Amino acid sequence: MSDAYEGAMPYRPVVGVVGPTDLVEQIMHLGADLSGDGLEWRLVGVAYEDETEVARELARVEPDLDVCLFAGPLPYDLARKASEIDVPATFIPLSGSALYGTLLRAALEGRHDIRRLSVDSIPRREIEDAYTDIGLPIDDVHVLEYQSPDSPAEFVAFHEELYRRGTTTVALTSVRSVAHRLSASGVPVLRTMPTTETIRTALRTAALLGIGNRLEDSQIAIGIIEVPAVAGGPLRTAGDLGYQELRLALHRLLLDEARAMGATVLPRDDHSYHVVATFGSVVAATRDFSVLPFVETARRELGLDVELGIGLGMTARDAEANARTAMSRARGEDGQQSYVVGHDGHVLQLSGRSRTRRATYDDTRAKALDTMARLVDALRDTDGATEAGPVVVDATIVAELLAVTPRTARRLLLSLVELGLAWQMPPLRTPGPGRPRQTYRLLLERFEETDTARA
Repeated sequence: MSDAYEGAMPYRPVVGVVGPTDLVEQIMHLGADLSGDGLEWRLVGVAYEDETEVARELARVEPDLDVCLFAGPLPYDLARKASEIDVPATFIPLSGSALYGTLLRAALEGRHDIRRLSVDSIPRREIEDAYTDIGLPIDDVHVLEYQSPDSPAEFVAFHEELYRRGTTTVALTSVRSVAHRLSASGVPVLRTMPTTETIRTALRTAALLGIGNRLEDSQIAIGIIEVPAVAGGPLRTAGDLGYQELRLALHRLLLDEARAMGATVLPRDDHSYHVVATFGSVVAATRDFSVLPFVETARRELGLDVELGIGLGMTARDAEANARTAMSRARGEDGQQSYVVGHDGHVLQLSGRSRTRRATYDDTRAKALDTMARLVDALRDTDGATEAGPVVVDATIVAELLAVTPRTARRLLLSLVELGLAWQMPPLRTPGPGRPRQTYRLLLERFEETDTARA
């Protein structure tokens, strides 16, 4: 690493802070003053009053985040249960200094006997370690560990029963709604809150995760696309197309598909091409490589069996070397497999579409056509939006029109791109931090042709 970058942060990650309103406000205030050691961040508050709001509030801002920091395991699990989180995520631990700080507050208040209390969420082993450290017996300390998002339903009854029996003097809980219900029923309660140092450590961890994710997405990806040479010429002919026409058609097809991922296509020789993109754009366009770029389109539209090798690297030289390695592997499989070689040498095998997957493709096509039909109907109800020239939408607009989550909307849009009913436009860069807004142009004329033919 050069001196110019030594100790400097190449990117200011956007950290979504997810938790109850009061705790999010505390973290936001502390986070503004806690950057240091070469790390900085931009914080976005994702606050909720009730745990049932976690997924909804997160879905509003997740596309703009680099990483999520949850205020504890409960909101983290609730978000994961509702839908897959698209960015790295972590949560603030409730043990360690957070536990010691809560025990100290209980002792200083003078009316709580910390030798007789009930605790939820924190593992019993960590409670035992803490009491051993401070030299107190644990015989009358009762623990109900957090197991899943359903655990809080048991916490209130657990604390109430012990207090009513006179077994405990105070309840320690990490869940805001549980604390409110216990307080309303007359049970003394303290919330287990993270200390400043705990928040500092968690923010630093989240920032590093966000930077790592951004750097990984920014890796250079170079693909080599090659049409195997056969006797009589460097390209296999398809139908009555001549060599030059076929080559031009292939180049045009590659340019169209590369545009959807913000990539550049460069001729390599008479029968192969370089495609240059970033790892993040390739992953997004191929749904984590579940759909092969270029290969299936060339086979479907031109009748060409092309070979593909993709290499990743922090430099163009490394990425190209890995792409050549991937292409050598593909040739050895007679074009039936494609490969990705990562910057660390790890090899990922990508299977081409087989005939047995035709039913799956037809099902996907039918769903995409249904999505397009619903989207067109919704747009027509919006002040004749389909009549005002090119229609450009993003996941947020589609989510509102179809009453789905932004994540589902992104998947639907990608299915339209795969079917040729939409173009993925170059990302719209913004002056501030955060991910660029991804827009899609709906190809309404193609849909009308397809819909007419289907009818």
